[in-house]
Amino acid sequence: MPRRKVLILEDEPTIRNVLYVLLAGLGCEGDVVHNSRQALASINRQTFDAVLLDLRCSELPPAQLVSQIIDVQLYLVRRVLVINGEVANPETLAMIERNSLAHVSWQHMGELWKRLQALMGIRKPHNPN
Repeated sequence: MPRRKVLILEDEPTIRNVLYVLLAGLGCEGDVVHNSRQALASINRQTFDAVLLDLRCSELPPAQLVSQIIDVQLYLVRRVLVINGEVANPETLAMIERNSLAHVSWQHMGELWKRLQALMGIRKPHNPN
């Protein structure tokens, strides 16, 4: 079975490395980009099984970025996980809810691990905490 491929939009090296290691632990391959333009270019060139987004890395408004991702690869509609500190912007929170996007803080590794497993449809008893 081919490894699942996940696009990671994250500009912080430490968080990027944590996500990459967590994905590898789930048998997934991470493809890292640093901004929304690179993310959209990658999605236009390749097929991904999921997308992990840090909305702070985007020069586009969050709703526009998510909309463009889904326009290019419709099946990603339930396979986008928003990962960042805390989302306090009411418009961004509304967009996350409207699009039924999973959201988790990178500071909660146990929850992040569970969300990644669910997003990828993987059932593993192992938890990195």
